[in-house]
Amino acid sequence: MQVFAASKSGWLTYGQTKVRCSIGKGGAKPATEKREGDGASPLGVWPIRAIFWREDRGPKPVSGFDATPIQPQDGWCDAADDPKYNQFVTHPYPASAEHLWREDGLYNIIVVLGHNDDPVVPAMGSAIFMHCASEDYRPTEGCVALAEDDLRDLLKHAKLGDAVAFTD
Repeated sequence: MQVFAASKSGWLTYGQTKVRCSIGKGGAKPATEKREGDGASPLGVWPIRAIFWREDRGPKPVSGFDATPIQPQDGWCDAADDPKYNQFVTHPYPASAEHLWREDGLYNIIVVLGHNDDPVVPAMGSAIFMHCASEDYRPTEGCVALAEDDLRDLLKHAKLGDAVAFTD
């Protein structure tokens, strides 16, 4: 397994490559302390589960993974008491769910990380993604974010079984 390591110091490394990244506005905390809405990136190694991308915003990422185009109705449930918590959903959805179709470009590419998904534990954190960073690399809601070009380059190296680590 190849691990792409993101640190709270704002750098992500893979192989000999080191690129700027941003992590959660709540810093990094042990996964056992992670809670829904705390803005923290969970420390640990999280397998890459899936890739989504905005087909209207650029080509399909080159990767050892399939990539699924995001549709305007796509979402991710963040309602801890909902049976679909921390899972892909379709809008309109009756519970709280993040919209994956965003105008700000942050979700032009989304890499779903395997945090709190096997099994899903209510309120332990949802939608932990690797996605595109804002131009100023402002902190995320708990994800790791890279410049879109850096994310595309990283995905060229990603293959089934690889993971992303949040480190201190």
